[in-house]
Amino acid sequence: MTVAIVDIDGTLVDTNYHHAIAWYRAFRAHGFTVQLWRIHRGIGMGGDQLVASLIGEEADAAHGDGIRDAEKQAYMAVIDEVAPLEGARELLLDIKERDHTIVLASSAKADEVEHYLDLLIARDLVDDWTTSSDVDKTKPHPDLIVAAMEKAGGDDAVMIGDSVWDCQAAKAAKVPTIGLLTGGFSDKELEEAGAAAVFESIAELRGDLDSTPLG
Repeated sequence: MTVAIVDIDGTLVDTNYHHAIAWYRAFRAHGFTVQLWRIHRGIGMGGDQLVASLIGEEADAAHGDGIRDAEKQAYMAVIDEVAPLEGARELLLDIKERDHTIVLASSAKADEVEHYLDLLIARDLVDDWTTSSDVDKTKPHPDLIVAAMEKAGGDDAVMIGDSVWDCQAAKAAKVPTIGLLTGGFSDKELEEAGAAAVFESIAELRGDLDSTPLG
């Protein structure tokens, strides 16, 4: 059966704007004022990619590790405010009932992923998951998608994600993407990045799941 590769941040749990604030505070703590709208455009990348994309490779080389550490601390201070997106666990149930393999593809740190698994009550629903430690480069590079397929033991896969970086990573791995607007990117942006179909919400996707490759 098809492997369902499901992003976590912004797709199953409502974290994108929490991360944007955490990155803003981390940059400010190291002397960089980066406008929040620009930070949001980078959410969905891993921290190894995001810092350089916003302040340049030279600044990343000098300050990147400290900024990433500060973002981690700022985000962990608010992680208990994070809630699952409506219908997230039910979507996983729908996919599981269709006998698909489910791998959660996240570039988050292991402790964050563990928190989300508990939040979603999903340990009994998913077959495996990725963390940032599984790859050298995170989205938009395809490494996480490839790692997810390797964990699933198959390459007939479909990605579900909320950011242009999800779509680009999946496209590079030759995997089609179902896009969700839950991360704050528009349907046009997701489609231009490679999404084969875009849904406004998890509820809308669940209602039309049979029309997708995961039907």
